[in-house]
Amino acid sequence: MKTDTIVLGAGIVGTSIALHLARRGRSVVLVDRRGPGEETSFGNAGLIERASIYPVAFPRSLTALVDVALGRNPAANYHWSALPGLVPWMYAYWRASAPARILDYARTMEKLLARSIEEHDRLAGPSGATGLFREGGWLKLYRSEAGLANERNEFPLAQRYGLTAREISVDEALAMEPSLRPVFSGAVIWSDPHSSSNPGGVTKAYADHFASMGGRIVIGDARTLARVGAGWKVTTAEGEVEAAEAVVALGPWAMDVLGPLGLRLPFAVKRGYHMHYRAEGNAALSRPVLDEEGGYVITPMVGGIRLTTGVEFARRDAPKTPVQLARTETIARGLFPLGERADPEPWMGSRPAFPDMLPVIGPAPGQKGLWLAIGHQHLGFTLGPVTGRLLAEMMTGEAPCTDPEPFAATRF
Repeated sequence: MKTDTIVLGAGIVGTSIALHLARRGRSVVLVDRRGPGEETSFGNAGLIERASIYPVAFPRSLTALVDVALGRNPAANYHWSALPGLVPWMYAYWRASAPARILDYARTMEKLLARSIEEHDRLAGPSGATGLFREGGWLKLYRSEAGLANERNEFPLAQRYGLTAREISVDEALAMEPSLRPVFSGAVIWSDPHSSSNPGGVTKAYADHFASMGGRIVIGDARTLARVGAGWKVTTAEGEVEAAEAVVALGPWAMDVLGPLGLRLPFAVKRGYHMHYRAEGNAALSRPVLDEEGGYVITPMVGGIRLTTGVEFARRDAPKTPVQLARTETIARGLFPLGERADPEPWMGSRPAFPDMLPVIGPAPGQKGLWLAIGHQHLGFTLGPVTGRLLAEMMTGEAPCTDPEPFAATRF
């Protein structure tokens, strides 16, 4: 099978790239070991986080670091066996989390975040996925004055970028979400983000639209990617596929392909878990809710109320250790009347990340015809469509919607 472009990875990023290329007249084969949206893109809080100008940064205070080290922070867990290999990456992550560099991050990421909702809208309409999205922002709850004070520090920068964050009282928060219990002391409503009741379903809808335009979706092993003449080939269940260009959008599995090609990038993963619950009685949520100091998000999904955990630093393929889920479930039951678990076991996935918290979007250094769209950390679902647009513009020679230079792999 011959095509113009092979896209490896059918998560939200790879699927969006394939769809944008097909819209520009390219013939594309989308390759994954599973169906679209069944891996990392399935297991998130469903946010299009338009307001995420502050990243999920590495703790800077000694108290916060000690809390993580001693297991007192429910938002973080780690495997001792993984730490030696992560030390250089975590040191670079710590440096990138300095206050001045956080402002640099905000200026850079705002260029993508500002387009995140409209780019989803442009794909959702033709894909028939509009009904899987909702407005209403998301609600952040704080159990202490110190936590709320930290959130207030984000308001000036948010206002600079035209974002709407409003501190509200406990009573106002309960009026928005009557099923919550008043175990918190303050709240902030961020109005700009949208959210989805089925992020995996959104990816599938975009993939179906891609297929309706003539795109091919095939099962295959991305690790078979190899040079063939001046182009690339990969082995699939339908035989070998050859193309002049290939895109690696493999999320946490990217280095399984790039490492053998000689590419060295400071790449790591942050593991996370989720579980669905039935709500007791008539309890309901209308938007995602973050319990900041509880270390989790609860979100209304088609499968029930989804509880999503924070970060686990571990080897990608190490056995599941859902201790954060057990701890946060207990905390969450105090906030919201969660019923019985609706899944047979916890879902686990890995967020692919670079230490500067920016993705890589653009050509692979020293590999003609190979393109990268990896490392979106906590913002893969948010940035999938705008990444697809930006990379497709670069590949087809169009004027890019924003300067791609800050996302180049050569920055490392």
